[in-house]
Amino acid sequence: MPNETKSTAERLEYAADARVLILNADDFGMCHDQNEGVIRGLKEGVFTSSTILVTCPWFEEAAEFARHNPDADLGVHLTLTAEWDRYKWGPVSGRDVVPSLVDERGYLWQTVAQVYEHARLDEAEAELRAQIEKAFAAGIDATHLDSHMGTLQLRADYHEIYARLADEYRLPIRLASRKLMRDQMPAVLDQLDTSGVVTPDHLVFHGPPKVDETESYWTNLIHSLFPGVTEILCHPAIARDELKTCARDAMQRDADFRYFTSDKTRQLIKNEGVEMVGFRELRDLMRGVSSSGSPSRSGRVRG
Repeated sequence: MPNETKSTAERLEYAADARVLILNADDFGMCHDQNEGVIRGLKEGVFTSSTILVTCPWFEEAAEFARHNPDADLGVHLTLTAEWDRYKWGPVSGRDVVPSLVDERGYLWQTVAQVYEHARLDEAEAELRAQIEKAFAAGIDATHLDSHMGTLQLRADYHEIYARLADEYRLPIRLASRKLMRDQMPAVLDQLDTSGVVTPDHLVFHGPPKVDETESYWTNLIHSLFPGVTEILCHPAIARDELKTCARDAMQRDADFRYFTSDKTRQLIKNEGVEMVGFRELRDLMRGVSSSGSPSRSGRVRG
């Protein structure tokens, strides 16, 4: 297959040795502190895309931003879990429509393992479709799909749903490396290739092990990027009382925000010769859209 020999970066007409980076801000819509970090990261930092938690109480703030900033590169963060101890959300379909997706109080399951133990696949797919449709109805021009906590990527039957939604909505998705997919889920990779779903070449989903190692960790990672399109995901936020009371990793989110909005990081990326893109370029490639007349190449919000 041509996808096995030609990288996504090459398909975007970059040189074979080009290092191309998508820096994605996850969890847009989770809470106000998270939203402020994402918005400032898109406007002031080097973030090129973000994905929205449609299930969360602060979704409307993210949707309002999307409507006022149509060039923003925003996807749907497909969600089947509500991981925090004291901050919860439920399915957009309603607990009575998808009862296998919720606990006894009507919240989405807290862990991926609980989803796999209790959820029915047909109800999971119905809820994920409802999340995508809710984003569209709110005026969000989604550029991609990805999976909150990796639930759709860690088991083949869930990954098949993920691939099917990407095909039907003609949206690129977050994906583990092709080598890993070929080794562990070859049928799913064939499904993606047959339907022409576009994905980054590489994925970085781990962050710094400690807050005080944030700068060294991300700097070393940028130095060592492979050729091709790499997606780095993190959760930039402002660690005020709101975030500290719900997110166990609040200070890491704040540290990531500060790192990726610093002039030093912007200069590092420039010095390394790393090209920045958003998922919109991948969506255009997937849909056969010409780049002429399209939004800025980085997909970032100007302001």
